[in-house]
Amino acid sequence: MPTLTKLKGNDVALYGNQVNVGDSAPVVTLPNSGLEEVTIGGAQDKAQLIVAVPSLDTPVCAMETTKFNNQAANVEGATVYVVSMDLPFAAKRFCSTEGIENLQVLSDFRDKCFSAAYGTLIAEGPLRGLSARAIFVIGKDGKVVYKELVEEITAEPDYEAALAALKEAAAK
Repeated sequence: MPTLTKLKGNDVALYGNQVNVGDSAPVVTLPNSGLEEVTIGGAQDKAQLIVAVPSLDTPVCAMETTKFNNQAANVEGATVYVVSMDLPFAAKRFCSTEGIENLQVLSDFRDKCFSAAYGTLIAEGPLRGLSARAIFVIGKDGKVVYKELVEEITAEPDYEAALAALKEAAAK
């Protein structure tokens, strides 16, 4: 049975490898808004918060990115990434317009390697080809310590739970 999320109450199947708490976080390389390659996942010297969103060009995604820019980026010993299917040029414009300076916005537009590796690629419906809304916290050892696949794509994630998991992972 495929993993499901919802879009306006309707079931939507997801494609890709389902990554869960305790799993090793897949390593992927994505371009940032300056087209520089950034590697995320796996073991790193800091805990990682990876926020998957469908598009920065929607109100919920913009609000979510802004909240994490203001809150999660203050967690010492952590790096925060927002991954969307937006082109790097659009992401750069968004970050400039919204004052996003405390996290890295990455694009999965080229080959959808993040969405496929983490199981967030929407397989059907009007948002097919975009990423579902999800949060992954990865410890310094490269293990997933927190995951939230937001049940309704149009809803915000549990910020408090994600931030608490990130703070705990960064302190280890």
